[in-house]
Amino acid sequence: MPIVKYIEADGSEHDVEVAVGGTLMQAAVDNMVNGILAECGGACACATCHCFVDEQWTAKTGEASEMEKGMLKYVDGLMPNSRLSCQIDMTEEMDGLVVRLPESQGY
Repeated sequence: MPIVKYIEADGSEHDVEVAVGGTLMQAAVDNMVNGILAECGGACACATCHCFVDEQWTAKTGEASEMEKGMLKYVDGLMPNSRLSCQIDMTEEMDGLVVRLPESQGY
């Protein structure tokens, strides 16, 4: 199974196996990664699964849909590499993906 490295705002790292076809959000929730709140459960309706995709991976994760872009307008600290982890479906090609989590979602 492909592995994703989640890096919390405080620098804590979590290497998590993510099933192909699964979302980055669900894998983070299932593995209790701090910083992915996922209040809407993956419906692209709350933006509490905001993450920053490392620049070297943005081509592999694809572009945000119009609906996702609309939700991203509400996040603190929006960056060009901001994504909602509920909208990123894992592929084999994303093995080694690195995502950083915003301080605003830590607890």
